This record gives sequence, structure tokens and C-alpha cells, in this order.
Amino acid sequence: MTVLGPELKAGDKAPDFHAVDNSLKPVDLKATGNGVRIFSVVPSLDTPVCDAQTKRFNEEAGKLPNLSIYTFSMDLPFAQKRWCGAFGVDNVKMVSDHRDGSFGQAYGTLIKDLRIMSRAIFVVDPQNQIRYVEYVKEVGDHPNYEAALAAAKSLAGGAAKA
Repeated sequence: MTVLGPELKAGDKAPDFHAVDNSLKPVDLKATGNGVRIFSVVPSLDTPVCDAQTKRFNEEAGKLPNLSIYTFSMDLPFAQKRWCGAFGVDNVKMVSDHRDGSFGQAYGTLIKDLRIMSRAIFVVDPQNQIRYVEYVKEVGDHPNYEAALAAAKSLAGGAAKA
């Protein structure tokens, strides 16, 4: 299958993008803030691994005050909102790239043939530099949660909520 966009690596500047949150508000790189961020990319929330990945990062986000976690997918914003409500997911911020695949093309995750994104994790520092990248080779495999979280925690000071 054809994956559009560059394969980013640690040290690259985080590319800008244009997407929407689940209330249809525009989201770009600047809107994600200037702290440490995890960009968790999933093909669709309605698949078992994507479901587990998003729930895992939601759980971790609740413990880490100095870290923002965003889940990106091609799911419609309404589907993202419904899924979050059904599972009580409220610590991660959902971003839909359904309009033009801007995030997927900028971060090298847009699968052209299926118009979904491949599974990936990006840790971005306050200066918008990518500090950790994982492109998961098989769409049905889980990412290395521990490595991504360790990279993010080291940048964010590692403090956990009490």
C-alpha cells in the first residue's frame, strides 16, 4: 500500500497540519500548545488495537499533568465524540483528519489506498521538535507504549498526579 508523506525521525521539526476536534473546531500544531505532547495515530477507533491504544493513553494522560495526549484518526468527529462518550475517554484530545488528510500527509501516516492512517506515535517537545517516533510496521500490532511514555515523561519532568 502507498503511504503518503515523509517518514519523520527524532530531531525533525514537527510539521504543521490542519484538522478538527470532535466539536469541529480547527486544530493545527499551534493549537496543540507549547508543552510536551504525544500524538497517537490510529487507523480507526472502531478496531480492537486502536480502541486499546486510545484507552491506554487516556489512562496515562490522567496521571501526567505536564503532558498532553492527542489521538489522531480519519474517523469523523461525530464518531470520535460518540466513541469517547461510550467509553468515558476524557483525558486525551481527539483530532479528526478526515477532511483532507493534512496530518497524515505531513507525518507520513496517510495510507492512500484505504484513506486511513497507519499506526504511529510521535512525542513532540515544547519547541515543536520531534523527540520520539514509532511507525508501527503492522497495523494490527500495538505500539511500544512504555518507550513513548518514557520519552514523554523525561521531557515533561516525569511528575505524576497524586
